[in-house]
Amino acid sequence: MAETKYIFVTGGVVSSLGKGIISSSIGKLLQARGYNITIQKFDPYINIDPGTLNPYEHGECYVTVDGMETDLDLGHYERFTGIQTTKANSLTTGRIYKAVIDKERRGDYLGKTIQVVPHITNEIKRNVKLLGEKYHYDFVITEIGGTIGDIESAPFLEAIRQMKWEMGKNAVSVHLTYVPYLKAAGELKTKPTQHSVKELQSVGIQPDVLVLRTEKHLNEDILKKVASFCNVDKDCVVQSEDLPSIYEVPVNMQRQGLDTAIMRKLGMEIGEMPTLGPWRSFLERRNNSTKEVRIGLVGKYDLQDAYKSIRESLAQAGTYNDRKTVLTFINSETLTEENVAEKLAGQDGIMICPGFGQR
Repeated sequence: MAETKYIFVTGGVVSSLGKGIISSSIGKLLQARGYNITIQKFDPYINIDPGTLNPYEHGECYVTVDGMETDLDLGHYERFTGIQTTKANSLTTGRIYKAVIDKERRGDYLGKTIQVVPHITNEIKRNVKLLGEKYHYDFVITEIGGTIGDIESAPFLEAIRQMKWEMGKNAVSVHLTYVPYLKAAGELKTKPTQHSVKELQSVGIQPDVLVLRTEKHLNEDILKKVASFCNVDKDCVVQSEDLPSIYEVPVNMQRQGLDTAIMRKLGMEIGEMPTLGPWRSFLERRNNSTKEVRIGLVGKYDLQDAYKSIRESLAQAGTYNDRKTVLTFINSETLTEENVAEKLAGQDGIMICPGFGQR
């Protein structure tokens, strides 16, 4: 049986660049090649899980099949790849420290002084390897939440550094970073990307593949410059431009050879490029749908990510019925008996969204 390959996805410069979408896209492209994959998310915050986090701070809480309250990125993993995630696919700093402290209290460490290195990093590594060893996946994709340079991310990065050194060709690092466009100057700037990679190198991790998040198309000169300054092969630098839909990202990444770059770095045979037939058919139906169905989302969190899975499920239901779903948010706190008819007017359907607390 072939050894499990590990792909680590990190982010730099700013948060919310779309590491979850890139991780999901990598998973989708490898799946299309016939590989058995899973994706896990490591969040650096000290909460045990996101279940008690304010949706305004963290978006929705995605619940897995075994009842685990997790980050919304796990919803992306499931929607893109069709895999079923569990408690093992989501981990936080809080759970890592709790596991180590519980072991210490039981006496498992036989009186040793408990330290970040090696005890915390060993627990992180154990959880990274757990899925691959238990279920024998071909690929385990691990997304590290937060941004390079955050203090709380340091133990995770040290664990990745150790794993890359221990596993050699069986581990690869994908770094997602940002290339801003200065409108006043009319220029794209690569310096933030260079600093982000330098920060990653300073903790002992050389990225193998770079994904450049950008609002404007990057020409070949910019890609070559980034490859040269960041010590990355030119064919391992791809760009992730703004697209009309997140579901177009896998096709865009395949076109630029993200999956083949990763496989080359892992010393694997490339083979034929998958057609992504069902995925392209879905996109075609989505893009060609013109007849609208209007749905009102009634809730108290005026934030798109707070109801992410509900929004995506309604949009996909529309696509598979050849309809374009038009979602309108209706703040439940502003509804009264006097204005409810007016506020809900013109909708084909109403979805009452969940909420927490007294408000």
